[in-house]
Parts: sequence; structure tokens; C-alpha cells
Amino acid sequence: MTTQQERHTALPLDLAPHTVAELGRQAVDLIVRQVAELPDEPASDYRDAGRLATLLRRPPAGEPGDFGTLIETFRQAAGQGVNTAGPGYLAYFPAGGLVSSALAELLAQVANRYTGVAQTAPALVAMEESVLTWMAGLFGLPSGAGGLITTGASAATLSAVVAARHDRLGPAFGDGTAYVTEHTHYSLAKAAQIAGLPAERIRTVPTTADLRMDVGEAARMIAEDRATGLRPFLLAGTAGSTSTGAVDPLADLVRLAREQGLWFHVDAAYGGGFQLTRRGRERLAGIEGADSITFDPHKSLFLPYGTGVLLAREPAVLRAAHAGGGRYLQDIHEVDGLPDYGHLGVELTREFRGLRLWLPLHLHGVRAFEEALDEKLDLAGVVHRELSADPRLEVPWQPDLSVVPFRLRGSDDANRRFLDRINATRRVYLSSTTLGGAFYLRLCVLSFRTRADHVEEALRVIRASR
Repeated sequence: MTTQQERHTALPLDLAPHTVAELGRQAVDLIVRQVAELPDEPASDYRDAGRLATLLRRPPAGEPGDFGTLIETFRQAAGQGVNTAGPGYLAYFPAGGLVSSALAELLAQVANRYTGVAQTAPALVAMEESVLTWMAGLFGLPSGAGGLITTGASAATLSAVVAARHDRLGPAFGDGTAYVTEHTHYSLAKAAQIAGLPAERIRTVPTTADLRMDVGEAARMIAEDRATGLRPFLLAGTAGSTSTGAVDPLADLVRLAREQGLWFHVDAAYGGGFQLTRRGRERLAGIEGADSITFDPHKSLFLPYGTGVLLAREPAVLRAAHAGGGRYLQDIHEVDGLPDYGHLGVELTREFRGLRLWLPLHLHGVRAFEEALDEKLDLAGVVHRELSADPRLEVPWQPDLSVVPFRLRGSDDANRRFLDRINATRRVYLSSTTLGGAFYLRLCVLSFRTRADHVEEALRVIRASR
């Protein structure tokens, strides 16, 4: 009889088809189990985290292991921490992670094609490009607009800042200034720092009472900086801030940027998906005037983490800022009508990312995403209405999208304890922020798995935890 050890030893790196089938069956069985259990799993669980963290710090052994045992260890590890895939996760920006997209990623990774240049996988690059062209049209960008799929909006923002710097400032850029608000995602300031801009060249524009960029103040600061010999070059608007989901007055900012000759960038990492809906298009009006847009499909298109998009009005500007070469690439040539993504962003080696978007969009249909996002806007309205009716709570801002900040009428310490009590139930998980110097809880309805009954449960938990 073959021993277990002999079976493990017989597993080569190049797996036989029947072995792939068996391991795949075990993996799919685990996926089915995970998805089936999501509705009843806690929103957060740290009870076994210490033991597993110690176990998983061990280095790999020289001898082979057992696949079933290994993926069971993964299952246990994934169950510790915050359950970002579950319906009770209402913190930060939930998405859930479409299983159809995960299956697409499995297929893409097994195919293991290189898409940094179109020549090596032209049909797959065409597939990826079709999604980007559709997205550019969704945001109202002109024909010829394009971009690339990244690991997230942070990487996309870096490429956008580099392109703006290259296009508007040239090689000497130490006197360039960029304009943000305190609610602009910090990835933009981080990108500017990496791109070589001094921290003092990132100007923080005051906001209005509804936490949007004050366009008049932005105009004043741009004029003052230009008068002192600085070179304003980048104005950043936000289409859905992290703290409140607020959308800046994008149309007014477009006009200001055009008048002043600034590159206009829109961070739509969270809010971009709502462009599929009528209400979202109304609230994001003006985004079509952007020079660059960053968007995270792993937020408001419900995809697994690690999927961002950079769109540019003129992709040639991205190429001018990022393209390079080497003698070892002399065999590579351009393919007519297809981009070389390695020349549009910071990455050279990149996997095929298009299928994780292309397959779910074609499989489910765009209308399914639109309907899900409309539901999230409706549910956020329910949360705002119900919490506003409670005299013990402050709910100062009507949600633009699906984020609702609120707090107890009391001290910051009382609100911290309030958040702790809510999260201690392990039925829902919320996060917090600071607005106007005060501690606020925030609830974001975004996951496709979060439905009306889950929102009702969250409201019950909040009321019972006051």
C-alpha cells in the first residue's frame, strides 16, 4: 500500500492533468463552503488569531505537505480578523469580492500570459483594452481616451501624478504646486512625494460646510502661488471621499483647471462605479472633463482586492511620462491598435488583469451592477433616515453616495466606546474617522452581499449599543 508520505513525494512541480483535477476539486469545494457560510460568519473574529499567527510563521519544510491540510490551514487563517467578504462588513469601502471574478483570475493565472507589451498576448490585451475603452466611455471621456488596469488606485494615482508633472512642468519641477483638501485620499500626497515633489508644494484647500473643496479658495491660492513665482500644475477633485463619501464640485473645478492651465485629476476610487446609475451620474457631473481618473473596481464594482484603473484623456501623455526601452527588447514591436501597458505606468512585468473585469461584466451583464449599486444608494438613504430620527445621535450630512457618518451626542471617548460595543457584537463591523476635530463612526453600504435585512440588523445593533 502506498503511504501518505509516498503520495506526497510523488507530487511534481509539473502536475499531471488528473492531479490538477483533484486539487481543483478540493479547492472548489472549499470555495463553495466559504461562500455558503458567509451569511452566518461573524463580521470580525480574533479569537484564534494568536495561535494561527505563531503557526504560520514557520518556514516551509523540505518535504512535501498535504494539499487538503494546507488549504484547511488557509481557511482557518482567513477566518481570523475582519470578514471583508461578508454582508456585515460596513467599514471603509466594502465590496465583497465577486466569485466570478476570482474564477476569472484563476484562469488568467494558469494561462500566465505576459501583457506588459501587446506582442506577447495580443488577443488578451485586446480583451483588456475593450474593458478600458468601455470605462472611458462610461465616464464621458472622448474617443481615444484609455489607460491601464493596475493593482489599485494608489498605483494608478502615482502614474497620474507623474504624467501631470511631466506634461505641465517638464524636467525641472521643484516649484510645482498641487491642490487638494483635507479629505483628499492620502495616496495622492504619497504619490506626489514619491514623484519628487516637496511636501510643502501640496496645498490644502479649505472646504465648504458640506466638506467639499471650496472653488473660490482654490482659485485664490492658485493665484497667490503663481504671483510668488511658483507653478501650479495639478488640481485634484474627489468623487466620493473616504470619510463621508462627499463629491467635490467637479464641474466647477474643471472650469477652474481649464482657466488656469492645470491638470485636473479626479479620484473616483470609491465613487466611480456609481457612474453606472442615474443618481451617480448626476452627482459625478463634471468628471467627463478630467485629464485623469483613478477608479477601484474592487470597491464599487465589487471585484476582489487588487484591481484598480487609471484612465487618461490622452494616453499619449502617460506614454511620454513612462515609456522606456532596452537593447534586450529589440525583438519586440508594436501591434497596431493595441497599447503596450508597460509604457503607460510604473510596472513592466504585469499579469493579465483584464479577465477579472471582462468575465463578470459579460457574464452578469452591466445592468446587474447598475441595479446592485442603485440598491446601495437606497439602503444608505434608509440608514441616514433612521439614524437621523434618533435624538441621541448626530447625523450632520446627507450622503452623496453610500457613506453615512454619525456620532452620539457626547464626548469622543463615549463614541469610541460606542464603536467598540457595536463591533464587539461581531454581527457588523464599522470604522471611524475624525471630522472637524470630532470622532465619528461611519457606515458604508457597498458590498453586493449587503441587502436590506443586513442593514436592518446593523441598525438594531447600533440602537442596542448606544
